[in-house]
Amino acid sequence: GIVVLGLNRSHARNALNKNLLKMMSKAVDALKSDKKVRTVIFRSEVPGIFCAGADLKERAKMHSSEVGSFASKARATINEMANLPVPTIAAIDGTALGGGLELALACDIRVAACSAKMGLVETKLAIIPGAGGTQRLPRTIGVSLAKELIFSARIVDGEEAKSIGLISHVVEQNEAGDAAYRRALVLAREFLPQGPLAMRVAKLAINQGMEV
Repeated sequence: GIVVLGLNRSHARNALNKNLLKMMSKAVDALKSDKKVRTVIFRSEVPGIFCAGADLKERAKMHSSEVGSFASKARATINEMANLPVPTIAAIDGTALGGGLELALACDIRVAACSAKMGLVETKLAIIPGAGGTQRLPRTIGVSLAKELIFSARIVDGEEAKSIGLISHVVEQNEAGDAAYRRALVLAREFLPQGPLAMRVAKLAINQGMEV
């Protein structure tokens, strides 16, 4: 059926650190081979935040030799997510910046609340998006617009994200702060009646076709 993976590192705005990446990788690995899984929803359990990107406090304490391997691990984990054989939906009910947006871009479909904030802001820190953003954003919204967003480190809200094609659905936020997650569940239920093998093959065909 539907599997929900919830990020819950509230004290650090769900920032991606070594431990969180390890747990995500483990979870994705288990889902890869589970034939009962039909759709995966990635969401946050922390109100107002989807994922704030890489944990810069942890990174600041790393030796320069560790930074490269951390970036590689983040890239590999997000690629593993993108390569899950079943449909994946990112439910963005809050802020998704840097690696947080790259995580959402690795999902097949993105749904966001109109109040959510999204952006690849790495150039502000004099670095570039390192976990697939420079490939997946242009494929999603077009080359020119992707360059503009990355060059300016601009942050867009749900309405603008929908208008440029960054997300598929935008919803009014509710009191519980989980409107995007609820919309993602409705979407996931639409996928359930379809043939499971057909879904996997369709995803593979689309993904491989986009890389030709």
